[in-house]
Amino acid sequence: MGSVSMDMSLYSSNSPLLCITSSAYDDGKHILYLRFRSGEVYRYFEFPAEQHRELLEAESQGRYFLSHIRNQFRYERLAKLHAA
Repeated sequence: MGSVSMDMSLYSSNSPLLCITSSAYDDGKHILYLRFRSGEVYRYFEFPAEQHRELLEAESQGRYFLSHIRNQFRYERLAKLHAA
């Protein structure tokens, strides 16, 4: 079973277009999880570890998402989470 790394530093100030609030990456299954300010959580399948590193290092995670992730990977909407 692979490890899951969490990164809570993807705040909306870094991604004004999409307001990504957090991400997680399952290293063993190559799945990227993204949570957006709206509360929606998506997972992206067959996502390369190198691209996860690029996302984390991007000047704008929102722009990176639009250019390199959206419409490029099979995905699934998991849930809409509401803050307590």
